[in-house]
Amino acid sequence: MSSIMKVFLLLAVVVCISEAQHHERGQQCLCQRVRNKINLMSGIKDVQIYQATIFCGKVEIVVTNNSGLRYCLNPNLKAVQKVMASILKPKTSTTARPTVHSSSTGSANTARM
Repeated sequence: MSSIMKVFLLLAVVVCISEAQHHERGQQCLCQRVRNKINLMSGIKDVQIYQATIFCGKVEIVVTNNSGLRYCLNPNLKAVQKVMASILKPKTSTTARPTVHSSSTGSANTARM
């Protein structure tokens, strides 16, 4: 096989791989489906907020309830935005409040209730 043919074959493989990776970019998000309603706040054990990254271009809100079930909320809903604002709003009292943790990569915040 001539060297020119090898170069063209290598170039074709590189183009195919890059196209495949480009189409899978959105598939690296945690939330493939989201809920459009909020269940009782008293049943929520943990809330994790993942900011948009190069791997997933959207904000994701992952909720864990007291029984350990995890589900995603739609961050564009007004009700979800109000709840997130109340969770993340600093309190002036000395009572326990949600804590916000940053992961080592800086892409996730956790608010514990």
